[in-house]
Amino acid sequence: MKNRYQIIKRPIITEKGLAAKESLRTLVFEVEPRATKNEIRAAVESIFKVRVEAVRTAGFAGKERRRGRFAGYRPDWKKAYVKLRVGEKMPEYAENV
Repeated sequence: MKNRYQIIKRPIITEKGLAAKESLRTLVFEVEPRATKNEIRAAVESIFKVRVEAVRTAGFAGKERRRGRFAGYRPDWKKAYVKLRVGEKMPEYAENV
């Protein structure tokens, strides 16, 4: 099993992510593409000291990126929506911008 900080790469701080955090009690993270839902659940529970109700994931293929005549692809990445149980304190990883 990987280190919990290798599984959770960074929080997704967008308008949609912050709206889900406030209204749906859901945290949004960019995670390791090969991480399973159980690994994501364990990592979030140990890092933030909260209890997780559900984990949903979405995988994204890397887009093509061009620099003049040279073309390449951005890496594939994975997003995780982590819903906290009722009564859990919402961690503050970003103030609402």
